[in-house]
Amino acid sequence: MGRFRGLMIACTALVLVAACADAPTGPEGGGPPPDGLTITVGQVAEPLSLDPHAVIDQPSARAIRQVYDTLVDQTDTLELVPGLAERWTQVDDVTWEFEIRPGVSFHDGSLLTGSDVVFTLERLRDPTTFAPVSFLLASVDEIELVDAMTVRITTVQPFVPLLTNLAQTATSILSESALTAAGDAYGTTVVVGTGPFRFASWEAGSEIVLERNDTWWGGDVGPERLVMRSIPDAGLRAAEIEDGAIDVAYALATSDAVRFRDDTAITLAEIETLNTAYIGFNAQKAPFDDVRVRQAINHAIDVDVIIDEVYQGAGVRASSPIGPQVFGAHPDLEPYAHDKVLALDLLAEAGLADGFSATLWTNLNPIRIQIADIVADQLAEVGIDIEVQVLEWSTYLNDTAAGEHDMFILAWTTANADADYGLYSLFHSSAFGHAGNRSFWSNARVDELLDLGRTTADPDARRDHYHEAQEIIADEAPWIFLNTTIESNATRADVTGFVPHPTGHHRLFGLDKE
Repeated sequence: MGRFRGLMIACTALVLVAACADAPTGPEGGGPPPDGLTITVGQVAEPLSLDPHAVIDQPSARAIRQVYDTLVDQTDTLELVPGLAERWTQVDDVTWEFEIRPGVSFHDGSLLTGSDVVFTLERLRDPTTFAPVSFLLASVDEIELVDAMTVRITTVQPFVPLLTNLAQTATSILSESALTAAGDAYGTTVVVGTGPFRFASWEAGSEIVLERNDTWWGGDVGPERLVMRSIPDAGLRAAEIEDGAIDVAYALATSDAVRFRDDTAITLAEIETLNTAYIGFNAQKAPFDDVRVRQAINHAIDVDVIIDEVYQGAGVRASSPIGPQVFGAHPDLEPYAHDKVLALDLLAEAGLADGFSATLWTNLNPIRIQIADIVADQLAEVGIDIEVQVLEWSTYLNDTAAGEHDMFILAWTTANADADYGLYSLFHSSAFGHAGNRSFWSNARVDELLDLGRTTADPDARRDHYHEAQEIIADEAPWIFLNTTIESNATRADVTGFVPHPTGHHRLFGLDKE
């Protein structure tokens, strides 16, 4: 089995990203349930912050989605619908006007205005904010207040993904006055949104408690209290929902999901996500700067074994960075064939017939550790000695962003279901590091195609640009493409109203108990 060393700290997470949500229509059936309903959710890691501009990780986004609203919402079928903007108009190819919904209150009682929207979006794209997802507004030229409740956004050139980007948790609308008053405390001890739940408390390393916003503009909110617990160990999450200690469990291990299919006390909610798991190379470090080495490793690894043994078959083999539900996905790419002879030939061509040594990083995620172990064993068969290193989550993100790794395991959620989000931040030369491109690989033609994809209005032409980009990426192999994940969530059988979202950012205001 693989060789391990590193920092074993109970801090785990899935991907990177940022997010969409169901349109806030409120649960069916009249008024809220009796006071006292508490829903407890077990998720894979603790959020880093509830400041939408400070984070890019999944656990943070899942909590942020409960507290804030966005101008545009994206339903669980990925349809764009009005959110805090009750309507919008495209004035011309580069100009959009958004009419802000009147009468919406922040959790501190102040009224939402267009000024808060301008403040929020300007803060996101301000370089001094250091927002890891500022790329969502990278093509914006000007944001201006037309009147108290109308905001105009002008882009440098046509920017097709604008509406989907405005549905992401990173573009959640903030209260200018609350954030300014809180200063550095914002996001941890002070959190103010307009969403269905208001921030109550945060016990570091344990849980975040949210309380029902009885004046939410979007309708009735079911739970009086929402407790979001960080339970990094998938087996413990399964045990706690089995014992009734939690009501909802995110991201179960496949073995537990299979076991729960026959458990009448538990309801499974499985969904094919917008998330692609991958192993990345640092393409600026030898020998991974040689495309033949990257291709050789792709041929040396049997991804089907990983899907069968780690995911027990619950995953769709990936041949591209974006899954089939994403606009612009390439349906005809073939995954790398498992071929050890070809792998050895490519290594010999690269002058590495005797093999080499390298490190493979992961965080303390049991699934990723299993993958790393299998990869180490398979690469040993072609003379590559892999040392697996396990790092604490925040260190892992910071050090891979700094390019200190050889190889690493991560995943990415194309949260707006558009290829721009899934390709630009991961493969454009302007996105090295925290913005997403931890492979530090670039290609001038891919840069050109991704820029064209952002600015081309015709959907067929956009699709062609993204298909060509994916063909180059697949051939150049900055990644080992693993699988589009199937996420297994579960609720206690008496919990109703849970609808999983393809992004993983499940909206929880409609939950109830029978």
